[in-house]
Amino acid sequence: MGAVVADDGPSGVKAPDGGWGWAVLFGCFIITGFSYAFPKAVSVFFKELIREFGIGYSDTAWISSILLAMLYGTGPLCSVCVNRFGCRPVMLVGGLFASMGMVIASFCTSIIQIYLTAGVITGLGLALNFQPSLIMLNRYFDKRRPLANGLSAAGSPVFLCALSPLGQILQHEYGWRGGFLILGGMLLNCCVCGALMRPLEPPKKSEATKEPAEKKVKKKLLDFSVFKDGGFVIYALAASIMVLGLFVPPVFVVSYAKDLGYHDTKAAFLLTILGFIDIFARPICGMVAGLKWVRPRCVYLFSFAMIFNGFTDLMGSMSVDYGGLVVFCIFFGISYGMVGALQFEVLMAIVGTQKFSSAIGLVLLAEAVAVLIGPPSAGKLLDATGRYMFVFIIAGIEVTTSALVLAFGNFFCIKKKSEEPHTKEEAAERVERDKSEDKTPEDAKVDSIEVEQFLKDEPEKNGEVVTNPETCV
Repeated sequence: MGAVVADDGPSGVKAPDGGWGWAVLFGCFIITGFSYAFPKAVSVFFKELIREFGIGYSDTAWISSILLAMLYGTGPLCSVCVNRFGCRPVMLVGGLFASMGMVIASFCTSIIQIYLTAGVITGLGLALNFQPSLIMLNRYFDKRRPLANGLSAAGSPVFLCALSPLGQILQHEYGWRGGFLILGGMLLNCCVCGALMRPLEPPKKSEATKEPAEKKVKKKLLDFSVFKDGGFVIYALAASIMVLGLFVPPVFVVSYAKDLGYHDTKAAFLLTILGFIDIFARPICGMVAGLKWVRPRCVYLFSFAMIFNGFTDLMGSMSVDYGGLVVFCIFFGISYGMVGALQFEVLMAIVGTQKFSSAIGLVLLAEAVAVLIGPPSAGKLLDATGRYMFVFIIAGIEVTTSALVLAFGNFFCIKKKSEEPHTKEEAAERVERDKSEDKTPEDAKVDSIEVEQFLKDEPEKNGEVVTNPETCV
């Protein structure tokens, strides 16, 4: 299962940037795919649920809303569990919860029971898998981390393109109960992905260094000190504004095409176009973000991606035919993929490895409120005006505003920030790195004899002795 201490992101271990990290990346790809695509894929069963229980479409839509709310809203709970038990045990339990929720839902006799099983239990299980998988990816990759984030984020559009047709086949062959049961079995693969998350082992300590190590202060279960970091506060604010409008266009573009008089199949094909473009946009953006000149300025690339997305929404509001919507979906897929590939990469760069487990939980909690407000508010605006143009304009303004908050906040508030390490552990890591590269920092006063003895006692073990500091934004 992996000990808690070993899974706590040991400060003496360098990110392998490969090796077993590729297995971790594969597991993160699958987890990301299930987490983001599953709430949308279950919508193919809604018509049967409406007939079965005599309810309306808005009642069944709550299933997807609850799944997303659990995925985002349980962020702090996931952070506490990871900091207490480690990533691998939490993911194994989460995989069991995700599967159990869908299996039990297949025997439900009311929509309320489905809310509790397919919504709450499965949503909690996916949340317990999603966040730890990103934390492990952050620990295994450093130099190649932007590419790794882009590849793992590609799991969302790939699984969406696969799960939606699969759900339709399962519904046709086995009904919604059989479909839920089979999907529940598929979610057990989350446990397999959790088993891949092998903790990085710290280098062996000599007798001289064991005693200080034993006096190490116990890590906080939820580190609220991240709010002292101006970069994190600006990021959390910008991300909350962004998700108000980010998910609105994909929700309404199909209905937009139907209202223009196009057939259901042709309208639904718009999402296929969007998802196909998204598959390639995410890894390509990850490669670009990893370039030597781009990576230190990754936050501005993220801001550009959001501005691009918001501008696409504004242009899409003027579409009057199917061709215009196709062009909108192509450019939206590119910008949406860029945002998906960069959002967690930028957060990792801002807070560093040690605080990422707490930071991501708090950010997801903030986004949970916004993601529940965004689409319903857009729906009310559509009911009041009857025009999709205003829905797309509001979404574009919200995403563009978030980009300006992030870019200007970073430029004026963070740019002049001194590049001091966030913690004493990171300061020690920086001294070790500089010494290993035969670079003596001017401000560091380290006893050379102790450093030489330290290096003798801890020879390199698969390149895991020295750790690189996180990129400061």
